Amino acid sequence: MATEYDYATNRLTADNTAILLVDHQTGLILGVQDHDQNEVRRKAQALARTGKVYGIPVIATTSAPTGPNGPLLPELVAELPEGTPIIHRSGEVDAFDDPRFEEAVRATGATNLIIAGVITDVCLMFPSLSARARGYSVHAIIDASGTTNVLARETSMARLQQAGVVLNSTVGVISELLRDWKTPAGPGTAGIFSELAMPFYGAVVASHASAGGAAS
Repeated sequence: MATEYDYATNRLTADNTAILLVDHQTGLILGVQDHDQNEVRRKAQALARTGKVYGIPVIATTSAPTGPNGPLLPELVAELPEGTPIIHRSGEVDAFDDPRFEEAVRATGATNLIIAGVITDVCLMFPSLSARARGYSVHAIIDASGTTNVLARETSMARLQQAGVVLNSTVGVISELLRDWKTPAGPGTAGIFSELAMPFYGAVVASHASAGGAAS
């Protein structure tokens, strides 16, 4: 199992990667104040749809979903690949402390983990640290995560980097998976970008289509 991420030898692929979405819940999302809540929602949806487009295992988990944290975001549930395990934890703060979650991750066979979570300094932080301790290469997706203030995000990023976690963005990891727009995942990736990850791209595509139509 990989212990460090090296782009030249350990690039993200559909065969070596799993996506973990931790505690994107209707109550917790209200605490996101370090950047736009709707962006966090869209980026989490984009990661879930990436699982479908690339055939990558996705695991979702919630913390006490019948309490104030609330259920998993319904728009995120709608994007999850069919058969995605959703681990409802009863109180474990670090998702890896739930044996069911750890086993689900192990069962993917992945060496690279893409992780996003709400709240950043808890739900992203602790699973990322635990994954590193277990020998995984970890990409923490900052724009699909969120916390209560900018200082909490910055201290979290410092601690994650000290542990050898790669700080990344939603578009960054998807583009690394894509490699080449001519692959079968190209059209699906364009949809993820246009509809969820960077909506301006939809205008770019529409403009290009319009110009092509006018030229013809």
